[in-house]
Amino acid sequence: MATADAAELVALAERLARDAGALAAAGRRDGRPATETKSTATDMVTTWDRASEQLILHGLRDARPDDGIVGEEGGHEAGRSGVVWLVDPIDGTTNFWYDLPGWAVSIAAADDDGTLAGVVYVPVLDELYAATRGGGATLNGEPIRCSSVDDPAVALLATGFSYDPMRREQHARRLVHVMARVRDLRRLGAASVDLCHVAAGRVDAYVEEHLGPWDVAAGELIAREAGCRSGDLHGGPATPRQVLVANPSLFDPLAKLLRDAWTTADRDAERDADRDADATAPHPSGSAPGIM
Repeated sequence: MATADAAELVALAERLARDAGALAAAGRRDGRPATETKSTATDMVTTWDRASEQLILHGLRDARPDDGIVGEEGGHEAGRSGVVWLVDPIDGTTNFWYDLPGWAVSIAAADDDGTLAGVVYVPVLDELYAATRGGGATLNGEPIRCSSVDDPAVALLATGFSYDPMRREQHARRLVHVMARVRDLRRLGAASVDLCHVAAGRVDAYVEEHLGPWDVAAGELIAREAGCRSGDLHGGPATPRQVLVANPSLFDPLAKLLRDAWTTADRDAERDADRDADATAPHPSGSAPGIM
């Protein structure tokens, strides 16, 4: 697809992201919105998530009726143009509900070669991140570049947690082995914003697992166009299942540190589970474990 087409796509995404962000922000000023839950009791969706998605979907249909759409809140439509939009109408719904600033509208357009254009708009800060494939990344129209930190020991690492309780516990165990080996951790609550913060050099790297494609698509492109490398921890491409983003000098040593931490934590968890099982297993003598 021609560069001019990518520019048109990002311009459309910018307009819709600003409009949807303004709609949601105005609704939030009226107080905490009504909520429902999705995958778990902590995975919320609000009336404004749905209103924001509908505004974006209507705008995309009007401007590009032949494109496909995948929206977080159920707005899925098949297309025939070869372009598919990935829409997260409010990324960081928990932040939005608690009136914290770290929520965003994320819109990306993808073709057969990957993400072509991406926009992340943070309404509370009026910050709009944008990128086209091969065209660089910007924040409010100004070019941005990731940091040059190459030592994990002085790297500020952003991360996030799954809504699934077991996965949250697993990730927390792993981070225990990371904290003493990096400058510090940040958990801000929206994957798209974390990715853009890496792009802008506000944090040095970001790692998370078990995301949705709409969480990652726009921010990952913005980060790559700002000079980052992205992938999983084992040399494969970044996917919603596992994504690490950092500058190219930091990526490999940080990936190794994280792999080692994941392995150590998972081994410790298996050992603890075996110990707990032994402690509760019946003993031939009928006595309580550990009592002679």
